[in-house]
Parts: sequence; structure tokens; C-alpha cells
Amino acid sequence: MTIETIYIARHGYRMNWVTNDWQSVTGLPRDPPLAVYGLNQAQELADYFLSLPEDERPTIILSSPYYRCLQTAVPTAQKLGLPLYVEHGLSEWYSPVAPGTGLHPRPASASELRTYFPEIDDSWKSIYYPSRKGEDVPAVHDRANGLLRALIPTIERKFGGKHKRVLLVSHAATVIALTRELVGNRELSLRVGCCSITELHRQLGATSPVGSWIAKRLADGAHLKDGASRDWGFEDIVIRDGHVINDSGQPGTEDETDEPVGLQIDILPSEISAHM
Repeated sequence: MTIETIYIARHGYRMNWVTNDWQSVTGLPRDPPLAVYGLNQAQELADYFLSLPEDERPTIILSSPYYRCLQTAVPTAQKLGLPLYVEHGLSEWYSPVAPGTGLHPRPASASELRTYFPEIDDSWKSIYYPSRKGEDVPAVHDRANGLLRALIPTIERKFGGKHKRVLLVSHAATVIALTRELVGNRELSLRVGCCSITELHRQLGATSPVGSWIAKRLADGAHLKDGASRDWGFEDIVIRDGHVINDSGQPGTEDETDEPVGLQIDILPSEISAHM
């Protein structure tokens, strides 16, 4: 049995959009929790999936390791009784670090995050890690492509074909890159709001994990009382001399090592990694 449907949701409304007076629960810089409004959106997202016929609901959830994404995913995991796995390949997009400013933050492992979210099943080992040096726009799309090429067959193999419908919870830029790679169009115009849902169906007979999906819905917020909010698209980034502007790394990380990075070939079965 192969995966037939992929749902992709963006996290809910962030606390730092409401106030500057917030603290990182995990201690990780740039890791704000959801605002109350965002928590309500996460509940609405869960209610929507619960309202679907059983044969249309996701049966597995993979989330970015950032706190706001896990907060968004947990209500759906609870209401549907689903396993929740942490996948670093779904992480936030950061633009390339300015020279000499250190590295971007990286969230903790699934086992450590389980301290905050007991719903996490830490038996899943992340198969992709973004570089802490950041990514330009093509690179975040390359990351999405590499992740999907490994993720889809890994889920199918690891769980013996049990899961036909998957929910991915991520961030605006990553959601857009994932969607573009699945449909095979990096020029697809898409803006993604908080807790919006993108729904994609695999084309009949398709064998490639990417470029073979049809979008039934794109960043739809109809399930939310107030609709999707705070939408974002790549046209919002600041470009200078044809490139996205650099961002500052986290102070104190200048001597840290940027690893692991990229696809973790060693944890993948040989029949999958041979085709990467």
C-alpha cells in the first residue's frame, strides 16, 4: 500500500506576533510558542480532521521540531489517536547566515522534545537536517525535494504500507517548497496562512515521490472560524543583488559545528538510499 494523500498544515498564530514579552519554553532562540489565538486555530484544525470520514483522515503526523508546530499538531494527534513524529527536514527556513555571525538555532531531538509533548513517538529518527548556515531560495526547495524522495518511501516501508494519508506540519516557506516539489512546479504561486491546509493526491500509477501529485486544495482556511491569517509567500522576502539577504546567526555559536546536515543516508534502508 502506498501513500495516496498528503495534507500539509502551517503552524498556528505565533505569540511573538502579539507581544514582545514572551519566553521560549524550550530555551531555544527564535522558538516562540503559539498565542492563544494560535492554540484555538490548532483546535479548529483538529476538529476539521475529526469531522472527515474515517477513510479520509490522516493516520500519521510528522511535524517540524519547533515548539509552535508541535503545539499545532498535538490536538489532532490527541483527537484522532495518532502517532506524532518529529522530522527535522520540516524545519523553519532561515536565509544564509552573514559571515562571522555564527549559526542558526537547531531544535532538540525527539526524545528531548518528548519532555514537553508526551504525544511524541521518538522511535522515528529524522532523515533530513537543514544546514544551520541557512539556505537560499533554491536550497530550501532542494531540501524539500530531498526530504520527500526519502520520506515517502521510508514511511511506506517502515510501517508496512499501513499509512495511506499523511499530515505534515511545518512553516510557511517549507510548506510552499514541499507543495511545489510535490506538484513539480517551483514557480507555483502560493501564499500560506496559519493553520491552513494543503491537500494533495497522488496521480494514479505514479512511481516518483515528487512531481506526481495533484493539489485538491492549496493553503485553504475554510475550516477556520476567521479563515487563514498572517499569510506569507516567497514574494515577501527581501532580495539584494539577485539574492536573499543574509541573516545573523545566533551569538555564541561561532565555534559550533554544523552537523548533521542533509539527508541521513546511513539511517535509510539500502533500497531507498540507492535511488537518492
